[in-house]
Formats: sequence, C-alpha cells, structure tokens
Amino acid sequence: MYLPKTIPKTPFSTSTALLRSLSLNLTHHPPPRQQCLYTLPLRHHRTFHTFPVRREEREKSEVHPYKSFHAQLYESTYERVQRERAEQERFARQRLATGRGWYTGFTVALLASSLVFYYIGTLRPRPIAETSTLSLPSTEPPYHKTGKANLEAAWADFVDILGEANVSTAEAELQYHSGSEWSSYTASEKEKPFCIVLPSTTEEVSKIVKICHRRQIPITGYSGGTSLEGHFSPTRGGICVDFRRMDKILTLHKDDLDVVVQPALGWEYLNEELAKDGLFFPPDPGPGAQIGGMVGTGCSGTNAYRYGTMRDWVLSLTVVMADGTVIKTRQRPRKSSAGYDLTRLFIGSEGTLGLITEATLKVTVKPKSESVAVASFPTVRDAAQCVAKVVGEGVPIAAIEVLDDVQMRCINDAGSTSRQWKEMPTLFFKFAGTTSGVKEQIGQVQKLAKGNGSKSFDFARNAEEAQELWSARKEALWSVMAKRRDDGDHVWTTDVAVPISRLPDIIEETKEDMAKSGLLATMVGHVGDGNFHAIILFNDSERKTADAVVHRMVKRAVEMQGTVTGEHGVGLIKRDYLAHELGESTVDAMRKLKQAFDPLCILNCDKIVRVEKPAAGEVKPW
Repeated sequence: MYLPKTIPKTPFSTSTALLRSLSLNLTHHPPPRQQCLYTLPLRHHRTFHTFPVRREEREKSEVHPYKSFHAQLYESTYERVQRERAEQERFARQRLATGRGWYTGFTVALLASSLVFYYIGTLRPRPIAETSTLSLPSTEPPYHKTGKANLEAAWADFVDILGEANVSTAEAELQYHSGSEWSSYTASEKEKPFCIVLPSTTEEVSKIVKICHRRQIPITGYSGGTSLEGHFSPTRGGICVDFRRMDKILTLHKDDLDVVVQPALGWEYLNEELAKDGLFFPPDPGPGAQIGGMVGTGCSGTNAYRYGTMRDWVLSLTVVMADGTVIKTRQRPRKSSAGYDLTRLFIGSEGTLGLITEATLKVTVKPKSESVAVASFPTVRDAAQCVAKVVGEGVPIAAIEVLDDVQMRCINDAGSTSRQWKEMPTLFFKFAGTTSGVKEQIGQVQKLAKGNGSKSFDFARNAEEAQELWSARKEALWSVMAKRRDDGDHVWTTDVAVPISRLPDIIEETKEDMAKSGLLATMVGHVGDGNFHAIILFNDSERKTADAVVHRMVKRAVEMQGTVTGEHGVGLIKRDYLAHELGESTVDAMRKLKQAFDPLCILNCDKIVRVEKPAAGEVKPW
C-alpha cells in the first residue's frame, strides 16, 4: 500500500491538513491488483487498516463489509476531525465558563473584603477635634432631608403618636407659625413649616424629636409667639412643635416658694393663680408671653430693676435634647454647686439646644402695698438723668419706665387708656413694699424728679388709679401698631442696654437719629437697668432707612460697652452683631456648644449663631 511519506503531527488543528494530504496522495495509488503480490488464505482474510480501529468502526466495518479501503479511510478521518472539533468547542466553552466564574468570584471577594475593611474602619474612633471653638469658615452647611416623601412619612409617624387631630397642615396654621406682624423679621414664602404638631407630654415631645433626628428634619419650637427678632421663623422648613396643649400648673410648693409649670402657661394666668395664695412671679414681659418663650429668650420686663430677669427665677428645667434624650437640669433647692449650671445654659438659648417641656420656677410673696407714679419732663435727656439720680440714691422702687413724647402721643391717639396724657417724655415709677415704705419711696422720688426739671408728678392713691396709670406703659407697642397707614406697614421693635451712667447719652443720640430719619419711631425702656426699646413703623420702601436707624443704635450701644439686646434675645436680626460685642472667639465657642448639643443642627437652625457662611452682602459693614 502506498502512503504519504510524512504526516504532520498535531493534536487538533491539523487534521484537516492530514485529510487534504491523504486525498492528494491517494490519487497516485497503483491499481488494486498491484497493491499486494501475496494473497492471504481465506481464513486469514481481514479488512486492512493503516490506523488503529475503534470498536465502533470495526462494528461498522463488519456491518458494511462491502466498504472499500478508501471509504473506510475517509470515514475514519472525518470522524476523527469531528471529534477533534467537538473537543475544541468543549475546551473553549470550559475556558469561557471558567473565566466568567473567576471574574464573578473575584468581584464578590473584592466587595466582601471592602465591607470587612469598612467595618473595621468604623471601629476606629474618629479623630478628636483639637480646637475648643468652631469658627464659621470651618463649618459645613447643615444637611436636612426635607423632601416630600420624607416629610410625608414623618407625618404618618406623628399621627401614630398624637392622632390626626393634633397634626396640622392647614395653610393658615403654617402661615401663623412662620412669623408675626410685630416681628422685626419678615419671613419669606419658603420659610414655613411642613406641619404643626401638638404634643401634650414630655414623652410625646421626645418621640417627635427622635423621629426628626432619625429623618434629619428641622424643628422649631413655639409657645406664645410674642418674640420680636425672628426667633420662631422656620428658615429651614421642617416641622413646628406647638406646645399649646402643655399649658398647666403641675405642682405648687407653697412652703418652698416654687411652682412646676408647662411651657405654654402664660405668665399673667400664673400670677392670677398665685395671687390666690398671696404669691407672685416677678418677670413680666409683654402681654401674651408664655413660660417656654420667656425661658428661651431670657426675658425680663418692667420688674427687672428690683427683681431681676428670668435667669434669676428658674430653678430647674426638663429638656428634650436634639436626639430625643430627656434631661432634668436640677432638683428644687434654692442653690446648688453640683456640676455645670445647665439650667442657665438653656435660658436664653432660644430653642437651639433643646426643647423646654417643664420649668420649676421660684415665686415670692406678693407685696403688701403697691403704687404707681408718673412724672413728665421737658426732654428725654432730663428724664434719663432723673433715672440715674434715683438709682444712685438707692431708692428701692420696683420699676422705672420711660416713654418719649412720640410714644405718649400714640397712646393718646389710640384711645386705649381711660385718660389723656401730657405728650412729653414721661417716667413711670412702680413702688412695692409696706404701706409706710411705699409712701416714703414716693416722697423721695418726687423730690428727685423735681430737682431734674419735672413738669408734673402724679401718683396713685389706690389700686384702681395705679392700674390706670400703669396701663399706658403696657399699651406702648399696640398703640404704635394702631398708627399703620395700610397693610404694607411693618413694626420693628428692638432693644439695647448700656451701663446706667451712659443711659442719658444713648437715649438722647438715638432720639435725634430717629427724628432725622422721618419715620414714626418711639422710645420705650426699662431704664432702671439701662435697657430701652425702639418701636419703628415703616413700609417696604422705608426698610433700608429703618434698618440703618437700628444698626446705628446697636453700634452706639456696643461702643458704650453695652449689649446688642437687653431682653428680646438674638434671633435672626442680632446674630451678626454678637462678634462686635463679645469677640469672634466667644461666638466661635457658642457655635462649638451648638454643635456639641445638636450635631445635625435640627433645632431652630440659624438662630443666635450662623451655622454656614453668609451670602455676599448679607452682613452689614460695621
């Protein structure tokens, strides 16, 4: 048999070449008779193969004994090629599958290792901030989740806690809780809460705050709504916690001279109840003020000259912190040296560090006798000098108030009192003590007033006359508001305080400045402790003029070593003046305190201190 001299030896891909080689060489085979000269005996006759034969091929050969050698060779080669191709395809599929599996496994392993290392990283303590203060440039803007879906989900949570009747989204309610017509800050359309929630217990307040903390929703507290510097305007939206359902006197300890109350209790109603037991609570801010707001602003009032401010009459507070934790700052003793004085820390914090849900207040015995006197003067400086004389002589009067000539005219025009007043700068004196003591005080003050140019001096001879004389002082703000020309007019009420020796100077200079402005502006003050107020009527076109008058008044007070606010609080209006009064580092310390108590900045954000950099031109040049 004639075969090709060389056959390529390759495992897979050259079988086709082998077949081609065989086909070429077989065309030159000699005739079958010449293939073999020796004929085997019949019993040894087998089909001749040049390659090892598989069992299947042998069976096929036996079944088809008539196949020629060429056919068998072609068939065998073809089958081998097919097997090799199948083997190649199987190998390719296996390699592809192995490659995909390896890639998937590698990805899973990478993700798993990343998660492990991330978890290990969380176990490491964060780097501790090494600074004791927090400057404004180093702060990051607060991140709040006020999207519709998050707020609506929170609404459902609030309803579960309070019931649907105590969660309001009525537009009138939202507008009412965004600002007031007597506030010096005008809220924008966007500055309103998503909903109003009305809790009735400390536990409910805690649950509400926990929801907001988890969902990162801003919170604004609200009680009487009588604050003046934009304290409850919701600059970041979120929710408003209205304490109107928490308006009770919880416990009166008559023998200990203290009372436990809820935040929405009005100071006027409290005094009505205390009077039944011969007691009273001295701080007396504007009508309608409630205990929660009085604590938040650190208010005082007309009695501050003798009795001090709100800080002097709070023993203890129950506070819900920014994460919903409830703390109590003190027990009920009159004094304590136990730890930090957290009670005074929360007084004046304006709801930025926690929400007040209960307050333990000191009360005192109501004076046996009270009276009021009114004296008018040619100029406001004469009136201020009389105040300095009375204070310098140590006369133990209860209150000294000043109203300028413009304010007295407004009171007459409003007709809200039962008498007509001299339209001159006027001092109102309140006396308290024993009957003989009050008479002695009236005599001393009358003599001092006359020596400082007083044109008149009237004093009350009974309680009815005392109430009538003092009524003019309480009508100051409302009488100016009655002078509004139309709905576009606004009232700006602000205050400063200076050392008593500088009171005549600042009152006189501010009075002249207000007169030059052309605005209707009055002056009212608790001048016994160097604190006075300006009430300015203006419209939108006059806002810049009013703003300039207030700015110069505040600057004047700081330069006289006074304060930017004696009792109204900082809110939104006075926050940029704090650094001029206290210094940048002190304000930075306050900002650090805010961050420590409220890391997510959800409690009455933007009040007292800025928590993010102001826009260009937002801060007035000093």
